[in-house]
Amino acid sequence: MNGFIDFFSEYGSQLATKTWEHLYISFIALFLGILVAVPIGIMLTKVPKIAGFVLGVVGVIQTFPSLAILAFFIPLLGIGKTPAIVALFLYSMLPILRNTFIGVKEVNQDLVEAGRGMGMTAFERTMNVELPLAIPVIMAGVRLSAVYLIGWATLASFIGGGGLGDFIFDGLNLFRTDLIIGGAIPVTLLALLVDFLLGRFESFATPKGLKESRKVVS
Repeated sequence: MNGFIDFFSEYGSQLATKTWEHLYISFIALFLGILVAVPIGIMLTKVPKIAGFVLGVVGVIQTFPSLAILAFFIPLLGIGKTPAIVALFLYSMLPILRNTFIGVKEVNQDLVEAGRGMGMTAFERTMNVELPLAIPVIMAGVRLSAVYLIGWATLASFIGGGGLGDFIFDGLNLFRTDLIIGGAIPVTLLALLVDFLLGRFESFATPKGLKESRKVVS
């Protein structure tokens, strides 16, 4: 107990700064992942012949060791937050892309045809019919990516990106358990908190009729 009290008295101000850095890196990467993966996932439902290839390529990128990805970007982007964000962005792609593709593809086509019959354009059908109905599946991918990214963002300190990983790496180098725990516990709590908040947003964004139909089924 005394060790934790000493940790907070010595590193309390740094903990707040590094937590902010950790969230900044994670959320920028997640935002970029959503910005890129969701439109691509929607487009893949329109050209299913190349969907398997694109998802396969993104899946292969996902298998690359995270440290190797970070090291790869050092000669291109140097060290700091930028290469860390780019690397995490690549890792965020697969769950969001795959879930967007699956979610939009599995939308009831009778509803899409009803939209067509009402005179909706292809863009209007996507925005007003397909996306709202696919929100639960898409958000499941976003939540998964968010939790992954918060964990992987600890590796940003390996290339000078900051974040809570600084405590963990310093603890490993100095053989100080309090530093390791002082970095690991906040990362875990952040992942749980973000998953909870995104879950609430998913519930808010899901169309009321879809939520009611789920209740009837259950």
